[in-house]
Amino acid sequence: MALHIGYEQVEAFALTRTDTPDAKARAAGLSPKALLRSDQATGSITLDTETTLRGIPSEAWSYKLGNRCAIDWVLDQYKEKKPKDPTIREKFDTYRFADYKEKVIDLLMRVTTVSVETMKITNEMRKASR
Repeated sequence: MALHIGYEQVEAFALTRTDTPDAKARAAGLSPKALLRSDQATGSITLDTETTLRGIPSEAWSYKLGNRCAIDWVLDQYKEKKPKDPTIREKFDTYRFADYKEKVIDLLMRVTTVSVETMKITNEMRKASR
C-alpha cells in the first residue's frame, strides 16, 4: 500500500531518454507535436515528435489498472483533447502538453518503478504457501 500511496517519493526508474530536435516544428516557431504513444513490443514511449523514453521492462506493462497498464493511463490523462463546443474551445482550451512534459517524464519513471515493484510483490504472493 505504501508503494502506491507514496508513489511521488519512490525512486524514478532509469529510463533512457532520447531527444531528437524537430527542425520543422522549431523552424515554424511551434512546440513539438504531442503523440503520447506507448509501444509494448519495443518497451518505449513516444511523448512527442522530439522525445522518446526507452528501457521499460515487460513487468511494467503487466501491471494492469482495469483493462490498461498504468503507463497507458498516465499517457491518456495528459493527451491534448479538443472540446467539441466551439465557445468552450475558444475560451478555455489552454492545455498544452509541452507545458507539462518534464512533469510527465518524471511521473512515467515513477509509475514504472511502482508497476515493476508491484509485479514483484504480486509474484511473491503467488509463490507463498497458503
